[in-house]
Amino acid sequence: MLITGVATLLLSLLVLALAWWGWGVHRVQIGRGLPPGPRPLGLLGNLLQLESGGLDRALMKLSRSWGPVFTVWLGPRPAVVLCGYEALRDALVLQADTFSGRGAMPVFQRFTRGNGTPFDPRQLLDNAVSNVICSVVFGKRYGYGDPEFLRLLELFHDNFQIMSSRWGEMYNIFPSLLDWLPGPHHQIFRNFEELRVFISEQIQQHQETRQSGEPRDFIDCFLDQMDKEQQDPESHFQEETLVMTTHNLFFGGTETTSTTLRYGLLILLKYPEVAAKVQAELDAVVGRARAPRLEDRVHLPYTNAVLHEIQRFISVLPLGLPRALTRDTHLRSHFLPKGTMVIPLLVSAHRDSTQFKDPDCFNPNNFLDEKGEFQSNEAFMPFAPGKRMCLGAGLARSEIFLFLTAILQRFRLLPVESPSNINLTPQCTGLGNVPPTFQLHLMAR
Repeated sequence: MLITGVATLLLSLLVLALAWWGWGVHRVQIGRGLPPGPRPLGLLGNLLQLESGGLDRALMKLSRSWGPVFTVWLGPRPAVVLCGYEALRDALVLQADTFSGRGAMPVFQRFTRGNGTPFDPRQLLDNAVSNVICSVVFGKRYGYGDPEFLRLLELFHDNFQIMSSRWGEMYNIFPSLLDWLPGPHHQIFRNFEELRVFISEQIQQHQETRQSGEPRDFIDCFLDQMDKEQQDPESHFQEETLVMTTHNLFFGGTETTSTTLRYGLLILLKYPEVAAKVQAELDAVVGRARAPRLEDRVHLPYTNAVLHEIQRFISVLPLGLPRALTRDTHLRSHFLPKGTMVIPLLVSAHRDSTQFKDPDCFNPNNFLDEKGEFQSNEAFMPFAPGKRMCLGAGLARSEIFLFLTAILQRFRLLPVESPSNINLTPQCTGLGNVPPTFQLHLMAR
């Protein structure tokens, strides 16, 4: 009760501060020549116009009034929003170098310092996907019951959930205030610290057991490069950088792929006719005597279309990751100064009616031509386009294909409830679109 009272008092004081800060922020926006946008409210900026847990939808709604390039104020900080496929293409692809700067996310910045029966499938999918990263980074796999491994996965999952909540959004807008305001966002950094200790211990083990010139995995390769550049004061190959890079590989390579797979299963439970058609194609092309392989993908046009449509429909990272301009530029007749924060609203390309038919509905035909052959679409950008494209895009595509086809080849997916009652609305939307929890039956085919 005391903590709640203190938080309420502090928030009340924050609102009172608006009286003297006033509308000056809006005048600054005009003075800087940034694109127009909704009028901000003092210290809060446009937060009252941005729906809690639905920031992507709120920004797309604002775009109807302010166009494809507009400015919103996230508290005291302006951000230029790119909405729709054409605006995203014009900026991130046609001016890739200019829009290649990494935008600041305080929640990351504080940690890195600049470096049979019904079951919930989350744990199994997390285990499988994360073990792929473990093989690359640590050179080993973990047993699914290993308590150290399970704790590692729980820490990543917990952070993804909090960072996709309103608390995570608010920290990235008011980091200085939220640093001392009570709330669940502090758990992010406790989790980060536990992860840092775990990764540091793995690095220490590698230092003690590695043999020069015979790298076993990513950590060994990084340590070899550290040795080569140890006399270079400008070298970026430092142990703290290795810790943070390893963390980022795990976080980026586990949660988004696992979430995509989990959401994909939920969608296929709701549309059993789609799952049945994929299984028929798998039976005809691959059969059941062997597991699907990556080279089968080109011969599975409907399956490939379904996997693309799953990623388009869910937009696992709806806002992408923020960018920062590396130089002054012009976009759509607007002057944008160097350093401007940019929000590439990736979901807006996926829901662009000029690029996809009935984009708010799940429809694999979005990626099929009139002959039933797979057809790509430049507006499909789950991994973001341009110079800041996701480093693990190729690995993620392969994992999504191999995991889902292997499951559908061997099992029928049976929902616990009627497919018509399955709700595909995200449980929360922030950094990521997190699917609602669900259970399913798997029956051997």
